[in-house]
Amino acid sequence: MKYSSILASAICAVAMAPAALAQAAPSYNPPKTSWGAPDLQGVFTTASLTSMTRPDGASGLIVSEEERQKLFNRNIYTRVAKEEAALSPAELLTDANPDRAYNRFWMDPGADLGKIDGQYRSSWIIEPANGQIPYINPPKRPAGNIASDEEQYADFKSDNPEDRGMSERCVYFPTNGPVMTNTMYNNNLQIVQTPTHVMILMEMIHEVRVIPINGTRNPAVPKWAGESIGHYEGDALVVETTNVMPRQGGFISDKGKVTERFTRNKDGQVIYQYTVEDPGRYTQTWKGEMPFNPTSDTLYEYACHEGNYSMFNLLSGARAYEREGRKNGARKAIFAGVKEEE
Repeated sequence: MKYSSILASAICAVAMAPAALAQAAPSYNPPKTSWGAPDLQGVFTTASLTSMTRPDGASGLIVSEEERQKLFNRNIYTRVAKEEAALSPAELLTDANPDRAYNRFWMDPGADLGKIDGQYRSSWIIEPANGQIPYINPPKRPAGNIASDEEQYADFKSDNPEDRGMSERCVYFPTNGPVMTNTMYNNNLQIVQTPTHVMILMEMIHEVRVIPINGTRNPAVPKWAGESIGHYEGDALVVETTNVMPRQGGFISDKGKVTERFTRNKDGQVIYQYTVEDPGRYTQTWKGEMPFNPTSDTLYEYACHEGNYSMFNLLSGARAYEREGRKNGARKAIFAGVKEEE
């Protein structure tokens, strides 16, 4: 009996050793600023083939290596790059398709799906479980057009420059937030902190968000990107944004609210989480999270309409449509004609 008790104790100790070691493993302590706030500063990139909403065919939020490869091959940027790689320089420069965007060479969307905690994500939206934005009135696609949202752009009225979207006129770009998200290029951003403010500088249009810590609101004055007030909760920066400019075309109306959380993880990422509340626009509150990946890169100059002819040509094309008696305003595929993955 004595020996049996000793043997049982030994077996129990061995069995418990991994758990004890796991408990003893040091936890991650994120860096702090000199004034004791979580240090989120640096230059980051959001470039990724993962987008806000989940593509058709994805099994769920977290995907395996095998499924990642399938989603990678089906991604529109991958398909465009593959198609253009087979063209000669002369063929690439002779593009007679007026619905296609500029060549893939000029785009920098990222090279792979995004990862958080080492796991591939099929979308940034984590709630609802289907990974889709829960619109009360979802945007409608024209009959017969099966292109995904990322393959389309809205062809608004074209009587005057003011008829065009804010981003097209280089006034405001919705991906700069809130909600912040990634796009086909200019995905770098920089975070700078002081004891009283946080500044987020976006490469896209060089939009700047200056967020006061424990500030006060002025609801009488709507602002581009809304009015953001921040505070710290433990290792997180929490930012609440309301009072957006009604015309900005972002993810919330002037009646909505976005709550954002910024935290460091052991991989050096800043994990950006958001909660969107806007009952007039959505059927439910929805949530997401996206990694800001550290980069040795920098923020590059952003030039929009300076020195080019896009607005002039766009309005001229609309006048030509009118002379021919054709209706302008159709929704066109920005990557029209790109082949599906074989």
